Amino acid sequence: MKPAAAGDPRTGGGTVEQAKTVCLRLLTAKARPRADLQDRLLAKGFTEPVIEAALDRLTEVGLIDDADYARQWVASRQRSGRGRSAIRRELTGKGIGAAAVDDALTDLDEDAELDGAAEVVRRKLRSITIPTDRAERDKLLRRLVGTLMRRGFSSNTALSVARRELERLDPANEVYPD
Repeated sequence: MKPAAAGDPRTGGGTVEQAKTVCLRLLTAKARPRADLQDRLLAKGFTEPVIEAALDRLTEVGLIDDADYARQWVASRQRSGRGRSAIRRELTGKGIGAAAVDDALTDLDEDAELDGAAEVVRRKLRSITIPTDRAERDKLLRRLVGTLMRRGFSSNTALSVARRELERLDPANEVYPD
């Protein structure tokens, strides 16, 4: 007879050791927040008390650390051109608590955020011919600002970076005054 699976209801929802083993397998691939591990254990049929005990133990020994996960996520997403509000949404969606999200976002370097926004605009402008017509330039500016805002940058940051990058390409023509 084949042994019952870890979360099989016949075993009473699995043991704490089985739940820890599942978590350790998941954590060897990549860091994960506590909420993700909890969802995966629930899907495997483990009971709440078993899940809590296993996750508490892994947190106690430092294998699960939502605050560290959030800091790593912020650094990674900032490098990929994401703004503060997008990063906040992503972390909250991953089940990271508000305090850990706020702490991680305090580490967000404002200069690096501006550089990331500028890089997004530069990439976009590589494939675009800058229009000479004022109305078309304004339309391009709005598109660039929209792109940055969808990536989570504030409207002020998006507008100032888009203006600055457009003026950098055509410094003699101050077409985007404040």
